[in-house]
Amino acid sequence: MEEKQIKNAKDGGRIPQREMQEMPTPTQLPRVAVVILNWNGVHFLEQFLPSVLKSTYPKIEIYVADNGSTDNSVSYLQIHFPSVKVIELPENYGFAKGYNEALKQVEADYFVLLNSDVEVSPKWVEPVIKLMETDPYMAACQPKILAYHNKTQFEYAGAAGGWIDKFGYPFCRGRFFDVCEADDGQYNNVSPIFWASGAALFIKAKVYQELQGLDSDFFAHMEEIDLCWRIHRAGYHIMYCPKSVVYHVGGGTLQKTNPRKTFLNFRNNLALLYKNLPTSRLLPTLFIRAIFDSIAFVRFLVTGDFKNAWAVLNAVFSFYIKLPMWQRKRSAFKRLLKTTQVKDTPSNIKTGVYQGSIIVQRFLKGKKYFSDIVKTEIEG
Repeated sequence: MEEKQIKNAKDGGRIPQREMQEMPTPTQLPRVAVVILNWNGVHFLEQFLPSVLKSTYPKIEIYVADNGSTDNSVSYLQIHFPSVKVIELPENYGFAKGYNEALKQVEADYFVLLNSDVEVSPKWVEPVIKLMETDPYMAACQPKILAYHNKTQFEYAGAAGGWIDKFGYPFCRGRFFDVCEADDGQYNNVSPIFWASGAALFIKAKVYQELQGLDSDFFAHMEEIDLCWRIHRAGYHIMYCPKSVVYHVGGGTLQKTNPRKTFLNFRNNLALLYKNLPTSRLLPTLFIRAIFDSIAFVRFLVTGDFKNAWAVLNAVFSFYIKLPMWQRKRSAFKRLLKTTQVKDTPSNIKTGVYQGSIIVQRFLKGKKYFSDIVKTEIEG
């Protein structure tokens, strides 16, 4: 089918787009499995699962994958939500391995990875599936993610789609560091993005399986960005669908930084870069990151936050101690890509990548909004 080049004027992105197709009839609709990973979250299930069960998409199945909960989550589901399929995992595998183990037991055309603290509207599935069915190379997509406690504001974990800067720091359309924008319709355009949030991630099951899913060694944090980067490298692309809206409790800007989260974010971000950057950019990027990470360490230290300072140091040590493991993963994925139809060209990935530093933009130039740096990028 002939490709068209569609220009997204606001974001400066250019992606291959196939001819639009009509949505299949109900009997031909793809099967969608919504899988909610739960760990000791019975209160979230009680509050938010009813909204998921009101989904109007005809060919949908709802699963809760219980990650070894010690509360009464499983018995509560069996009593109050007998229509929900429960997958019981023997222990808390974390986000990445938890989903990998659960999805081995799910058959569908599309997986939807949905956080347990997300409220959805009845027709939240239809716009995404309609969009994704127009293009076989559209592998993943995310809805608009607004804050549950302030439904006119974008939520920290995903907002209107994820971007990444030259040095591996992620940010979002509608969320730049801890500044979440009000939703005034400024991101109501279907748009190519670099990564889709794991809080509400639609992905074609075949692609998830083909690319071997999430990296379980990440445990949690940035594992969806790693998967999305691999999706791009395999020749697919990822989109944001504003007609689908969900509301996420989250809490990225409300809770004090947790040392465990700090450790995982810094360690996994380095692993993300090592696994996916082209060889020509790997060492220069890691050198710059060493400078930025040192500044973060000193900043925590001088403010008396010794636990988070140690978490940064521990994360860097952990990454380099396990460098042989990350090298094996880097090599293994390159071998895997040889079996795909599209050549591995990571250096040519431009969609959703800001060719500068958001650290510099935020802390040296005082930029606060996504549109500030995107405008800089387009003009420069």
